[in-house]
Amino acid sequence: MPKLINKIIKVLIISDFFFNLGWGLMGPLFAIFIIQNITMGNIAESAKVAGFASFFYWVTKSLLQIPIGNYLDKNHGEKDDYQFLFIGTIMMAFVPLGYLLATQAWHIYLLQIFYGVGAAVAIPPFAAIFTRHIDKGREALAWSIYSTFLGIAVGIAGGIGGIMVSIFGFQYVFIFVSLFTIFSDILLFIIKDDISPKNKIIRRIPVERRP
Repeated sequence: MPKLINKIIKVLIISDFFFNLGWGLMGPLFAIFIIQNITMGNIAESAKVAGFASFFYWVTKSLLQIPIGNYLDKNHGEKDDYQFLFIGTIMMAFVPLGYLLATQAWHIYLLQIFYGVGAAVAIPPFAAIFTRHIDKGREALAWSIYSTFLGIAVGIAGGIGGIMVSIFGFQYVFIFVSLFTIFSDILLFIIKDDISPKNKIIRRIPVERRP
């Protein structure tokens, strides 16, 4: 990665690369998993379950992230941002493991709600820390690198996801997703001591981190 971006931005990008590499495996496979393991081949029912699963995730995330973001802004300093980012990411790491135990549609819905809570906890602080530490005059470069790495991660995952299921099965793919998410969280320890207890905020640029 170019040395034109600072340590915190590098770590956040690499962390998100592994996060999206993991969750990108889910994209083309989730509907197939529902058909085979939840609705037992009923395609019409599977479409309904997949639709409601998406509904529960996005509604939960959307309703919670604004008040969470507002709370973080009122508590000036990056320590709480870092803590929320770490906790939200580790929450999402448990979701794929929950799929391993899911046998009913309502199990999927509960997991999606939990996933939405985790995303709502993690996205606002990720955006705050990322934008706060962008080097002045290199904003476009930082966002370009971030977008490029995210796209590469999702592209790779989408390409190999089907192959991994055919070789290992859904169970191992879910474990891989969880492990990649945990690893992305572990990487955040690298910048733990670089997080400032007081805001150095200069600019606010929105970012949508999670799928």
